[in-house]
Amino acid sequence: MSGMLIVGAGLAGLTVAESLRSDGYDGPITLVGAEPHAPYQRPPLSKAFLLGEAKEAQLAMRPAELYAKKGIELRLDTEAKAVDRAARLVRLADGSTLGYQGLALCTGARLRPLPLAGAQWQGVFGLRTLDDARTLAGALDAARSVVVLGGGFIGLEVAAVAARKGKNVVVLEAMERLMARVVAPPVSEFYRDLHAGHGVDVVLGAAVSELVGSDNRIAAVRTRDGREYAADLLLVGIGVLPNAELAAAAGLEVEGGIVVDACSRTSDPAIVAAGDCAARRLPEGGLRRLESVQNALEQSKSAAAALLGRERPFDATPWFWSEQYDVKLQMAGLTAGYEQTVTRGNPAARSFSVYYYRGGQLVAVDSLNQPGDHMTARKLLDRRLSPTPQQAADPATDLAALLA
Repeated sequence: MSGMLIVGAGLAGLTVAESLRSDGYDGPITLVGAEPHAPYQRPPLSKAFLLGEAKEAQLAMRPAELYAKKGIELRLDTEAKAVDRAARLVRLADGSTLGYQGLALCTGARLRPLPLAGAQWQGVFGLRTLDDARTLAGALDAARSVVVLGGGFIGLEVAAVAARKGKNVVVLEAMERLMARVVAPPVSEFYRDLHAGHGVDVVLGAAVSELVGSDNRIAAVRTRDGREYAADLLLVGIGVLPNAELAAAAGLEVEGGIVVDACSRTSDPAIVAAGDCAARRLPEGGLRRLESVQNALEQSKSAAAALLGRERPFDATPWFWSEQYDVKLQMAGLTAGYEQTVTRGNPAARSFSVYYYRGGQLVAVDSLNQPGDHMTARKLLDRRLSPTPQQAADPATDLAALLA
């Protein structure tokens, strides 16, 4: 008998499976994963795992015996190649097929390729999977000069690890400030100073034109202005692309990801999608694709409910985090289109928050080593409560009191 089939054995896929069980579904559940590993945590890969502070066994999301206990069949090292919606079948790479009553696509994302000759050379790395992290960790120990291409979360987290390991580190960022798409200038400037204080050379407005090397090995990175940066290790952190090809080939709506509604339903009522591969259609008509643990968890709970014919829309405030050196950045809300920012706390003491406003309304808060501010911000944003900019800027104002 066909049951529930989940393609993608990451956090989103596992959460769909477990949510189906907790929501009362007692039929067959099959979880298909292209990687050879059971579901594991990705956030530590660029931080504690790369530093050697977290072991592989600690990354496992669940003990091996739990899958059998919950009646979840794991099919690892197995790639789904096509979806036959009319027959409700998924064809696998080995030519076999799996039927489904309901299908969840939790196919995640892949690294955006570097469009330069030499991108496949030895010494050039990306970081997305456990296998990537294993290889990178070994190479990082042996490296002397590390160049990180991209000043986003992954690039800066790897740069911080490399600096802590005593490497010569250069970060090349094409934009005029770090993390420019997601944070305001005060946060960008703080992180530039933070990395510089650890000996990292942060180069902004750096357009990479060429990889320099010989015998299929990286030796340096050259920018358009003619500068050259020695690199026996290059980490490429220029973003990811959603794995939506399976859905597109099956005729599902795809636009910057697999298009879903607030309940994670695709354009086919028997198919849901969740996690990094999914782009949610917003009430005003736009699309939003988020890459975060929270989004994967909550979208997947909605997806499981939808497979059971129930409504569980997900509209909580998005939140994210990044750890670099001794600073934890926690972000609540989305900063797109902000018109004003105010700072609360002391950047010099590595403990402050930046509040983002649009049309006089609070839309996001970035908190650095201020977990209390972060939790209050999430609650304020969930309830559409907005302190004034003056209140947010005044440390003497108890913002949590607004929740009473």
